[in-house]
Amino acid sequence: MAKPKSLAATRIRAEVIRLVGLIPGGKFTTYGSIAIHMNVAALHVSSVMSRLTDEESKTLPWHRVVGADARISPKMNAELAVLQRKRLEQEGFHLDAQGYIQDADSHFHVVGLRRSIRWSDP
Repeated sequence: MAKPKSLAATRIRAEVIRLVGLIPGGKFTTYGSIAIHMNVAALHVSSVMSRLTDEESKTLPWHRVVGADARISPKMNAELAVLQRKRLEQEGFHLDAQGYIQDADSHFHVVGLRRSIRWSDP
């Protein structure tokens, strides 16, 4: 039997999804920016993003979250990377052959300052 998710994991997942949903069109942010704002590791954010449900994938602008160097993650599944690139380009982003967003500073979405949150279960 699978171990039930902790309350902290559930809260982190919900907050990642909420923050991704707030990224405006024509802007992007990074796994690390979300992580810093939430006071968690970027791996937590990427883990949530890699496990989106089909419904979440259809409704969330997941394609607006990229690696720390403003690049589509080279670790991403190739089909998803192509889809992410296509969606970013449809929003007016210019990417080079390696998947780096050009003129990244003008498109970067600031998630916010680091929050002092304790995610652990009480």
